[in-house]
Amino acid sequence: MKKLMFLSVVFVGLTGCLGVPDSVSPVQGFDLQRYLGTWYEIARLDHSFERGLEQVTAEYSMREDGGVRVKNRGFSPGKNQWREAEGKAFFVGEPSEGYLKVSFFGPFYGSYVIFHLDKENYGHAFVSGPDTSYLWLLSRSPSVDGEVLKAFVATSKALGFNTDELIYVNHESR
Repeated sequence: MKKLMFLSVVFVGLTGCLGVPDSVSPVQGFDLQRYLGTWYEIARLDHSFERGLEQVTAEYSMREDGGVRVKNRGFSPGKNQWREAEGKAFFVGEPSEGYLKVSFFGPFYGSYVIFHLDKENYGHAFVSGPDTSYLWLLSRSPSVDGEVLKAFVATSKALGFNTDELIYVNHESR
């Protein structure tokens, strides 16, 4: 019985971050090939792994095993240095659904849920994690049109994200 309990706890620990917020639905008709490349982080909710970083980008490319290479990069002005992390991502369900699991730490995966996407140009995306404490606005350029930003805030707020806590990422070199 103790062994079963331990295995259950380990299983939940390894898969517990793969949920989708109740209010969020992943985009359908997702095209990974169009999503690959560099994205600029425009806004985010704060987390320790990005705290204080500016000029944050994410670069997505294909891996030989069919997964996606994820390379996140940001500048820490306090330490006057760049920080990078490389991870891997795989689809949770169908490849036409914007719902992936991402890992930067061995067997531990977290949700990457694209819940809004500029499907015409793949120019911006709204992304969440497993719950409403994870939120990002990504863009193909270091800035977005004011209407995109307004839509991001309004949509995210309506879905239960605390948009009052958003951090707007600086992309200007110092």
